[in-house]
Amino acid sequence: MRHRHLSRRDFVKTSAGVVLGTAAGGLTPDRIGHPSAAEKPVVSVVRIRNDRVDRAVEAAIDLLGGIETVAKDKDRIMLKPNLVAEGPGFTTKPGVVKTLARLMQRAGKDVLIGEGSAAGTGFNVRGAVTYRTRNREILDGMQRYVFDTLGYSDLADALRIPLINLHSGDMAEVAVPHGFVFDKITLHQSLTDIDLLCSVPMMKTHVLATVTLGMKNLIGLYPGTVYYSVRSWLHDQAAIAESPGIAFETIDMVRATKLGLTVIDGSMAMEGDGPTGGSLVPMNVIIAGTNPLATDIVAAEIMGIGAHEVPTFTWAYRAGLGPASVKDVEVRGETLATVRRPFARPNVIPWERINKAWGVQEM
Repeated sequence: MRHRHLSRRDFVKTSAGVVLGTAAGGLTPDRIGHPSAAEKPVVSVVRIRNDRVDRAVEAAIDLLGGIETVAKDKDRIMLKPNLVAEGPGFTTKPGVVKTLARLMQRAGKDVLIGEGSAAGTGFNVRGAVTYRTRNREILDGMQRYVFDTLGYSDLADALRIPLINLHSGDMAEVAVPHGFVFDKITLHQSLTDIDLLCSVPMMKTHVLATVTLGMKNLIGLYPGTVYYSVRSWLHDQAAIAESPGIAFETIDMVRATKLGLTVIDGSMAMEGDGPTGGSLVPMNVIIAGTNPLATDIVAAEIMGIGAHEVPTFTWAYRAGLGPASVKDVEVRGETLATVRRPFARPNVIPWERINKAWGVQEM
């Protein structure tokens, strides 16, 4: 694992032809290295009716062509919910993951659920103090506690699905060519053995990232025994590379993994100062797509947040991901106008200020 410390200025210098200004409502207008605009990615938006989350998830996948299409030639799949800590109000609902797992099992897929949570009360959160730690014993106990408290241990037992603590165990190094922060990332071995990673985040705003959706959810793949949890050390390294928000460490992880499906849990969303301190909003939608940037852009648009307002989206596009805006996406199911609800914005704060305010200590 080598730090690249590639600054924004250096990245721009090595990316000839990329225009730094943003188009209104979209990202940089140049499409060098990007798919043709005619190859629009598909994102489905389905309303949850009568609390039937299962039916909405199934319909969202069907609109993408069905599980046989989205998981074609993929035999081993990991579902990655957003379980930042043990609070059910700011984490992915088990029902969404359960429905996806059953769909994949019925299609003959080998399914796993994996997560590396950020914090747990009584573990690296003690009283009013949050500690960062690489202590395996603490992280293992914390992850079991989070899985148990949120119902994921029972879910995994009922479906006979392995529940993977991504903080510890066998690890592997994955190369990240031209990475923003790292040349290589250490990952749990299971992430290199799967054929497809499915990110299943809760729809939320975020004081560092503006929004936390499918791509930002992958911060939970950085193993705590290597990068600490909470991941203040990781964000320190990205800040040295001049990452806007936490864009660089997010994009590096997206490029290091086999992310090929995102299913956003918008049953209950969070606005304001997320990821844990905002207000809950009953959105009652499921959003799904096989293109991570397209899926996140559509979800953000539903939240009333343009693609150009999210640093991770801007830099993902400049790094070669597409599309540039919601206009470049084929939306199936509900129209955006019928589900759009402007969210209260987070008070976005640079990492350096948050880190200083937190005064995160090591344990």
